[in-house]
This record gives sequence, C-alpha cells and structure tokens, in this order.
Amino acid sequence: MMNRQSQKGGDGSTNFQTEQMVVHVGIDEKRAREVFQEMNLQLKREYTQEALDIANARVTEFENSLLPKMENVEGALEAFSDPSFQLLLADAQKTAAATERPADYDLLSELLIHRFKKGEDRVARAGISLAVDIIDKISDEALLGLTVAHSVSSFLPASGDIHLGLNTLNDLFGKIFYGILPSGQEWLDHLDILNTIRISSFGNLKKTQEYYSDVLSGYIDGGIEKNSENQTRAFEILDLNRLPRNILIEHSLNKDFLRIPVTNRAQIQNLVLQQVAHRDGAQVIIPVQLTNEQKNAIDSIYGIYSTDSNIKQNNISLFMDEWNKRDNLRVLKEWWDNIPTVISITSVGKVLAQSNAQRCDKNLPPLD
Repeated sequence: MMNRQSQKGGDGSTNFQTEQMVVHVGIDEKRAREVFQEMNLQLKREYTQEALDIANARVTEFENSLLPKMENVEGALEAFSDPSFQLLLADAQKTAAATERPADYDLLSELLIHRFKKGEDRVARAGISLAVDIIDKISDEALLGLTVAHSVSSFLPASGDIHLGLNTLNDLFGKIFYGILPSGQEWLDHLDILNTIRISSFGNLKKTQEYYSDVLSGYIDGGIEKNSENQTRAFEILDLNRLPRNILIEHSLNKDFLRIPVTNRAQIQNLVLQQVAHRDGAQVIIPVQLTNEQKNAIDSIYGIYSTDSNIKQNNISLFMDEWNKRDNLRVLKEWWDNIPTVISITSVGKVLAQSNAQRCDKNLPPLD
C-alpha cells in the first residue's frame, strides 16, 4: 500500500579534498551514530552508576532500531544536523532509558521517522514531541486499544471487490491485535489523562454495522438490476463514453444486480482501467487513466442505482454475515460495539497510534 524509497548512508555527502584535509558535507551513518552518542552524553549525567548500565542497554536498543530505519529513508540522516531534531532525539533517548517495554524502541523510531517526513509542519511536530514524552507512561492495553480505534477510523480497503476488501481488513487487524483488547472504562480514562483521546458524554459511538455500511457503502448499495431499463441506460452511457461494459460487475451480495467495483461513490474519481497489452511475448497490464467526462459518466450510473430500502437492508445483513466469517473482524466487532462512550482521538493520540500501527504493518500508508 505504501511505496518506500531507499538510500544508503553517505549518498548525499560531497567530499572536497586539499593536500591533507577532507571536509565532509552532509550526514552519513557513521556521523549520525556519533550525533546519537553525543546527545546521549547528556542523558548519562542524570543517572547513578547503578541505573546507568540499564539505561545504556535500553538506549542502545533504541539506537539499533532507529539508525537502520533512518538509513532506508532518503535524506533522513540529514535530520541529525537539525537542532530541533537533536532536541527531540534527546527526549526520545530519555524515554527509551525509562521504558522496559522492547516494542517502545521501535515505536520511538517510527515517531522520529515521522518527524523527519513532516519537516516544517509545526502542528505535526508538536504532536510527535508530546507522543515521545508519554510512550513510557501509556499502558500496554491502552496503547493497543488506541491503535485499534485509530485503525478503524483511518484504514479502509482499496479494492472494490467485497471479499478481497474484507480479507484486507481482516489481515490488517490480525497484525494489529498483538495482545488482549482492553475492556471497561479504565483504559479510556488512562488515555484521556494522557491527552490522547477526549471522552464525550453526549451521543453514541456508531456500531460496527452502521459505521462500515456507511464508509464502505459501495459494497452494500443496491446497484443496477439485471435485464432492466436501468441496465440498458447504464450500458448506453458506457458505450457513449467509450467505456467497457464490464465496469459493471455482478453484485456479490445480490446476484440479480450489477455494481461498480468501488468502496464508495467518491472513489469513482480514483478509478483506473486495466488494459492488457503484449510485450515480448508476454501479457502486461497497463493502467489507463479516465477522463473527467468518463468519471462523470460512471458517477451518473451510480446515480441510477436501486434505492429500494429492503434490498439495501438485505445487502447489509449479508455483508455482516461475510464480516463475521472472518475471525479478526468478528473480534473487532465484539470489541468496538462494547466501547462504553464516545471518544475522539487527539493529534497526539493519532501520531502515537499511527506509529504503533506502522510498527505492526510496514505497508500502511503514512498519516496525512
């Protein structure tokens, strides 16, 4: 889901040589480690000898998690020359020294990578700095609950195929469910104290069925009835706009209807045709971008979908049957539907949960 760029340390460096002097411009992996140790000297002064060995071991684990990740992101090592990044690094080292949870070293690394990618975005930087400060304070179950709640609101399948889309969600939560999901009110109060969520006493949290039927409405909306006047109209629109008729596929939840393979109507704007071509004796798939007129034509077909509420309700019921066939989604539904209050995730909570989710699944897209 996410493209990664890679650059080895030192690629951005330029060397100027005179008779006996070499000047290095830029930060390579060796210099980045030196900066890491220089910042760590400040930390060492704050501990007694008895605590120093433990602190050093933890900070070393953090270093060994951070540096390879920074090397693999183009230009990231240059951040070690940024004063504000160095201050954040020192705070991250303090947190690493204070936490006994091994996963936190990877989590801190993800936050610093995110800090580099956000550059001059001060709002993002503030959230990241506060997240770094609380990693050693947040409980295991609260962090897991926060990460799952963030994932529900942030990650949706891209596939217009209902079964593939649900499988994608099931696989995602299978990676994120690394512990026992929290229950009751205590974990929510804990997150509220840490300013990662806000609890509201007004309204009700949407249940799984209502929420996902809304955000994945393209899966459950009625569609075009087969052999009907609307199908004839839809085919005429496709033909007129030089679009293949197989854009309309059989509705997985209702064999008597056809649908456009999108997760929701808005995704029509992102549709791309797949064209088969032959090169050197092999078949290759070439993506073909749609014109605005073609996108509008497909959207107009969505506009003549059946609006029969009984058909839609039956689709929702069948959609949830498919949902419950998948173990992780069934667990998610039971957990989510029992959250006792309305919550909203703060900017601090989002960046912390996103970094933890990416620690679990490296292919997740970055936070906007």
